[in-house]
Amino acid sequence: MRYEIVLAPEAVEDMERLSARWQAMVRDALEKHLRHQPTRVSRARIKKLRGLRRPQYRLRVDEIRVFYDIRERTVEVLAVVPKSLAGVWLQEMGESE
Repeated sequence: MRYEIVLAPEAVEDMERLSARWQAMVRDALEKHLRHQPTRVSRARIKKLRGLRRPQYRLRVDEIRVFYDIRERTVEVLAVVPKSLAGVWLQEMGESE
């Protein structure tokens, strides 16, 4: 099944702050990992986040973390942040269950 990938306005701003190289890497990873199997958890890439209602998942792209939710056939990218800021972002923006 093919999923539509939608970036939240905040995620668009996050992407714009990245260098062109990182933007390309993130776009490629979104297409490769989230277009067809966004719920396929793996040790290296996709993690289902526990204890949070939102975001539901995290995609690792080298030193970048992409936080996203899945709604029916849509993947909503909420944030694209460096690994060093991921914990802070989750504390501020994550919604507990």
